Amino acid sequence: MSAYIARRILLMIPTLLGILFVSFVVVQFAPGGPVERVIAQLNGADTGGTSRVSGGGGDFSPRGQPGNFSGGGASSKYRGAQGLDPDFIKSLEKQFGFDKPAPERFALMVWNFSRFDFGKSYFRDTTVLQLIKEKLPVSMSLGIWMTLLTYLISIPLGIRKAVQDGSKFDTWTSAIIIVGFAIPGFLFAILLIILFAGGSFFNIFPLRGLTSDGWSQFPWYWKILDYFWHITLPLIAMALGAFATMTLLTKNSFLDEIRKQYVMTARAKGCSQRQVLYNHVFRNAMLIVIAGFPGAFIHAFFSGSLLIETIFSLDGLGLLGFESVLNRDYPVVFGTLFIFSLVGLVVNLISDLAYMWIDPRIDFEAREV
Repeated sequence: MSAYIARRILLMIPTLLGILFVSFVVVQFAPGGPVERVIAQLNGADTGGTSRVSGGGGDFSPRGQPGNFSGGGASSKYRGAQGLDPDFIKSLEKQFGFDKPAPERFALMVWNFSRFDFGKSYFRDTTVLQLIKEKLPVSMSLGIWMTLLTYLISIPLGIRKAVQDGSKFDTWTSAIIIVGFAIPGFLFAILLIILFAGGSFFNIFPLRGLTSDGWSQFPWYWKILDYFWHITLPLIAMALGAFATMTLLTKNSFLDEIRKQYVMTARAKGCSQRQVLYNHVFRNAMLIVIAGFPGAFIHAFFSGSLLIETIFSLDGLGLLGFESVLNRDYPVVFGTLFIFSLVGLVVNLISDLAYMWIDPRIDFEAREV
């Protein structure tokens, strides 16, 4: 087991390098980098981002006055840079690190990332790690509660649907699940707002944030109620698609196991339905559910909350990554990409190790990675 874990950890290194390399190469050919964005802002034509250029880099003007650009026309590779002082363009390139050749920039990024030094945001006066730390509670709240809610409801429901396969209960629950799966999460979120958040009918739930103003002054029990009051609608909107997927996955997995010979043998020996399901079928059927856990967790924790965070004005990691891409804030883009990829690889390893805990017949030492 230790040898298998060591091999998997060592394989994470080239995997992370490959992800960073491909992303770095794509960025080199992407138009509208941070230098062009600053130039566009100074020309009053910036439409590419959502955050103003402030802090992080200090003064973008060679003399502290962005409107004063004497010194002749500059033949520049940047669109909109005609007429700007060449020294000013060079200062911007140096400030953002583009004065170095691409291989050197990539090597420096890899070296810094190996020490978990992700640098500072281009357009926010703070480090990447501090930004992630600030946004993490929102994404953690959505991801953890969504995963917990999905598994607590979907697994028992999927088991019952498998046991009652073909019954009326199975038919009408499948219809509801398929309809729910077909509705996009963001569209369902808008519907919830219209119905329950003051859109056109009821004004029951709030629209912004995870807590109310003055939350820190509330009694502890009121803090809990206020927190769940705010998270109810975003959580329902996010869990809709995942709930359907996990339910049908659990049902099909149990159906496949129930029809096997060892189940018939257990029933012939006089085992009850409950004993057959939970002492014999459960461990084998849950393997495929566990296999889908890393993808479901990562999707819920990081990427799945982007539109929901935007619609409900929740300032989390999904919204941070999206704004960073729009703003060409490359330290935040690469920093979050590295962390997301690392977490995904680690969770996949944990999932594989959980196989052995569920089914001791699986032996990782006996197979190659």
